[in-house]
Amino acid sequence: MEKQRELTGKDQWLVFKRLLGYLLPHKKMVALAMGLLVLTVIGDVLGPILIKTFIDDYLTPGNFPTGPVVGLAVAYVFIQASNVVISYFQLLKFQEAALKIIQQLRIDVFTKVQNLGMRYFDRTPAGSIVSRVTNDTEAIKEMFVSVLIGFLQSAFLVVGVYIAMFILNVRLALITVVLLPILGWIIYLYRKYSSVFYQDLRERLGQLNAKLSESIQGMGMIQAFGQESRLQDEFNDINRQHWQAGKRNIKIDGLLLRPAIDLVYALALIMVLSYFGITSFSNSVEVGVIYAFVTYIDRFFEPINQVMQRLSIFQQAIVAASRVFALLDEEDLVPKQAGTAGEISKGEIEFRNVTFSYDGQTDVLKNISFKALPGQTVALVGHTGSGKSSIINLLLRFYEFSDGDILIDGQSVKEYAAAELRNKIGLVLQDPFLFYGTIESNIRLHNSAMTDEEVRAAAQFVQADKFINKLPDGFHQKVTERGSTFSSGQRQLVAFARTMAADPKILVLDEATANIDTETEVAIQQGLKRMRLGRTTIAIAHRLSTIQDADLILVLHHGEIVERGTHQQLLAHRGLYHKMYLLQNGIVETAKR
Repeated sequence: MEKQRELTGKDQWLVFKRLLGYLLPHKKMVALAMGLLVLTVIGDVLGPILIKTFIDDYLTPGNFPTGPVVGLAVAYVFIQASNVVISYFQLLKFQEAALKIIQQLRIDVFTKVQNLGMRYFDRTPAGSIVSRVTNDTEAIKEMFVSVLIGFLQSAFLVVGVYIAMFILNVRLALITVVLLPILGWIIYLYRKYSSVFYQDLRERLGQLNAKLSESIQGMGMIQAFGQESRLQDEFNDINRQHWQAGKRNIKIDGLLLRPAIDLVYALALIMVLSYFGITSFSNSVEVGVIYAFVTYIDRFFEPINQVMQRLSIFQQAIVAASRVFALLDEEDLVPKQAGTAGEISKGEIEFRNVTFSYDGQTDVLKNISFKALPGQTVALVGHTGSGKSSIINLLLRFYEFSDGDILIDGQSVKEYAAAELRNKIGLVLQDPFLFYGTIESNIRLHNSAMTDEEVRAAAQFVQADKFINKLPDGFHQKVTERGSTFSSGQRQLVAFARTMAADPKILVLDEATANIDTETEVAIQQGLKRMRLGRTTIAIAHRLSTIQDADLILVLHHGEIVERGTHQQLLAHRGLYHKMYLLQNGIVETAKR
């Protein structure tokens, strides 16, 4: 899995700035929440002043006039009650904005994933992508929900506390300013080291998800080959690395969060009480002022402590956001289509000197040229790795190519709109993918213009209706994830029906009958002939018996077309195709000779 580089302070600031950009569509809601926040801070600052006034003006002299004392009490209670109500609405608005932001961010990420090219998925484990869409966006949500609100509240409260302290005693307030550089240094150290640790932690979590996803998807093979112990050891190793990364985070949290701030808080109290103690020898000291200052010091360090506690969440969110933005900024997209060409009407296909490489270094296709006329069937045969699937991948525009060109009806495939290619090219894979839903929805693919009669006609055309009608719910039978409750042959028949329902001009068959039993295959061959009638067909075949009636057979070897012709022509040529045919028909000694 690709390792993300270490985030610098500048990187973190740019990530945070980009996150704040998601607040802009909700600026009215955020402005209202900030206004309510200011009111709660004012209430927090006024409370100690009212207590100080009561102590110095009434409690110390022993003078308790009913009107003023009751007025102070009513004002204090009103402020505290108002703060509770205002805080509720303030938190509600902030969190509502945060949830809307994460909702939009997840939509952006999911949309981006849908538009990424196959190259990206080739090099990135599925579990890592899932981790970014789920775990990382959840970490970002925590930043907006708790951290940003806490930071704003703390900032307002610190400013309010300092204003109140300067009003009460300018000299003492100036002395406490000395504490700010110390707090800044602690925050700097924490940010510097924790970003590295949290980045490592998120990457280990992504690896855990990737290993878990791989294990679940390949459970059948794991159990069949007795690989449970090996996978368990690999998972335990990644889990141990994740635990070690988490332990490093706990250590730095334990050192630089609450303990360090509590030490500075103790120093602040010593400074304040020492100041009052020294000045009491020469001047009288009001008890209310002492109370107010000690309270303000506590009010000052309370948000600082909250900030430091939330700083770990903030660091996790910044690292998570950097991973999400790295995905959003990924440039390996689905090949672009110009959309200048018209409709595909005939289905004529031509490859002109196409050379292609997946990694930019090793060519998997070398100077491929051939033509498939409308209604013809062109079969691709060859050993594993010869380039058969790569030809299909380029025709379907799963990958971009730079050398040569591929034409459909005389126009480059790059010129057609993506929707036109998808609508006019029908694909049936060796291992068909069924979506969660019903058999009907898998054939229809949520095409509202397709009628129920067309769905059933497509199933009948490929003889899938025979097994569908035997199901308890027929076409409305539930399909679980990947169609795991159906046999391979049944899934393949549904895939055939899905393709025919779209009525494509071009058929692409990737060993489409490989997972169908012999009896079913015999029955479906007639259906395949009807499917190919009037359609240009490109078929990958491993069993040569299935493509003997092809109009043109291309034999590939190491990315090159080494033989071409009909079945009889290639047998007469007695080359590579002849050898493959003999091997598949059990004439081993003759093939060797």
